[in-house]
Amino acid sequence: MAHLIRSKFQNKLSNAATSVSNKSTAKVSGMMARMGFQAATDEEGLGFAACDDLDYDHRQGLQMDIMKSDEMSGGDIGEGSGEGGMGGGEDGMAAGDSHYQRDGTGPPLSASKASGLGEEEKSPKITAWEAGWNVTNAIQGMFVLGLPYAILHGGYLGLFLIIFAAVVCCYTGKILIACLYEEDEDGQLVRVRDSYVDIANACCQPRFPSLGGHIVNVAQIIELVMTCILYVVVSGNLMYNSFPTLPVSQKSWAIMATAALLPCAFLKNLKSVSKFSLLCTIAHFVINILVIAYCLSRARDWAWDKVKFYIDVKKFPISIGIIVFSYTSQIFLPSLEGNMVKPSEFHCMMNWTHIAACVLKGLFALLAYLTWADATKEVITDNLPSTIRAVVNLFLVAKALLSYPLPFFAAVEVLEKSFFCERERTWFPDCYGGDGRLKAWGLTLRCTLVVFTLLMAIYVPHFALLMGLTGSLTGAGLCFLLPSLFHLKLLWRKLLWHHVFFDVAIFVIGGICAISGFIHSMEGLVEAYKYGIED
Repeated sequence: MAHLIRSKFQNKLSNAATSVSNKSTAKVSGMMARMGFQAATDEEGLGFAACDDLDYDHRQGLQMDIMKSDEMSGGDIGEGSGEGGMGGGEDGMAAGDSHYQRDGTGPPLSASKASGLGEEEKSPKITAWEAGWNVTNAIQGMFVLGLPYAILHGGYLGLFLIIFAAVVCCYTGKILIACLYEEDEDGQLVRVRDSYVDIANACCQPRFPSLGGHIVNVAQIIELVMTCILYVVVSGNLMYNSFPTLPVSQKSWAIMATAALLPCAFLKNLKSVSKFSLLCTIAHFVINILVIAYCLSRARDWAWDKVKFYIDVKKFPISIGIIVFSYTSQIFLPSLEGNMVKPSEFHCMMNWTHIAACVLKGLFALLAYLTWADATKEVITDNLPSTIRAVVNLFLVAKALLSYPLPFFAAVEVLEKSFFCERERTWFPDCYGGDGRLKAWGLTLRCTLVVFTLLMAIYVPHFALLMGLTGSLTGAGLCFLLPSLFHLKLLWRKLLWHHVFFDVAIFVIGGICAISGFIHSMEGLVEAYKYGIED
């Protein structure tokens, strides 16, 4: 009897549990159905998975057909652009998933976000060689003239720093570009950020989503404008020393150089700048050959005994800033990589440009210092005999004027995106009209920037000190501190131990060099004004 009662009780409990389970399952299934999902058995799940694979292949095939038809029809989209900016909604997002992968296809992500078929998509792409010319022009430009001055105050340690800075800047340039990408569901690298500012904002989210961008924008503008100022300073200095008998002051030569730079206000895209960079590189190699040839002709008089491991504690930090500033190109790299036809070639381009820069800079600085030793001047061409100096300086002035457009174009781009872009809710209206033409205030902005660089060049005409100050203030930050910090922040879970070690070491060393170089450069400028020291 007891057994019968117990079995009936267990049956009732079992039936009640089954009923509750069925009701809960029904409720969950209803909720999932309302959310767009459907409950399935294991066999049904396998079937759905197979259907998903077929559907994915079908959608990929449709996308390939669309791509082929668009390429056949030409349309309004230029070469190298993809289909992500053609439509909105789900189709646009589906095409955008493959944007900017390392195979070099697809448009920049921000182009579709900004204006559909924006100017960025229509702008011509550049090859790896053209990108390399731009980087070479940036890291092997006019500022190589100050490197013998760095050897004067650093000896063999200064020579080592030229090599060390090349390795570090090449590495930080690569990790900065790595921060532009993230892996999608298929493990493919997808470009989700377009600029240095986007990386900085991503690192400061969610508490301060725009703080990092503001910091980077300020540093970029200072760096770029100071670069433009230095080009004007060195142009005036070189022309004045080339023709000392003419009744024309250094300031007057700087004004004439600036007048030649006013057409830069009409630059529209990076393709035009690349042509200037190619001419700059050719002029640079001519200059190097002439100076090195003269140094080799004086090989019997080389002062090897003057090159020592001793450093000038007061002047050497300025030399560090000079060396660092001569390698600054990080602010251009996101734009250059984004405009490359094949972004997969970026790493190779960085390697050969920095290796070439390291060899040529080290050779140039050492030979020049061996030739003039303690008489080495801030701008090394001032040491040349008057007959050779005039020829070399004319090439240098041409190079300075041709180098000016790249930092100027980048500075204008940063200012326009920060203050003159209606779509981004900036303070001022857009600089461009609906037809893509530059408006009056946009042209005024550019001309004002050219005039500002002239005024600064007139009132602060000290090439080496300005170079050291800029390299310590913004060069170290943009090339050493921020890339390593952003790399640790965004890719921490994927980094190996040696990557973490390199990033931390670069951050610490860069911070020390930045602080010491900034303090000593400011002291040098104050001393120059206090005692009326001319450049």
